[in-house]
Amino acid sequence: MARILITGMSGAGKSTLLGELARRGHRTVDTDYDSWELPGALWDEDRMNELLAGHDDVVVSGTAENQGRFYDRFEHVVLLSAPVEVLIERAATRTNNPYGRSADQQAEIREYVVEVEPLLRRGADVELDGRRPIAELADTVEGLM
Repeated sequence: MARILITGMSGAGKSTLLGELARRGHRTVDTDYDSWELPGALWDEDRMNELLAGHDDVVVSGTAENQGRFYDRFEHVVLLSAPVEVLIERAATRTNNPYGRSADQQAEIREYVVEVEPLLRRGADVELDGRRPIAELADTVEGLM
């Protein structure tokens, strides 16, 4: 098994992919939920350290300003990406997360694609197209384990 981080912009499909991996029996953590993030878009470092020290078989999903501090603890950092219009459409219509419905949030997503996604791309060792079928994406991630 391996520790894998799936990162990317809002609407890329991280939570959906994580859900499919969980359905297949893999240990998963979605840092968008359950208080993994502290104010300022930072992961709770103590909690993340504890998770990674205790599990060599976990898939973590999320995007945080301090995620780079943990890259050396993951066997793979996977960037899930999609064109900005796909991200906006998904964020505006999803039901599991309210972020991305307002015009201001959509403008923020566009800004993050320009400013943040290139940083994520530099830190990733694998990039997957989030428009691919979820089963195919999950198969690819399982191949990394």
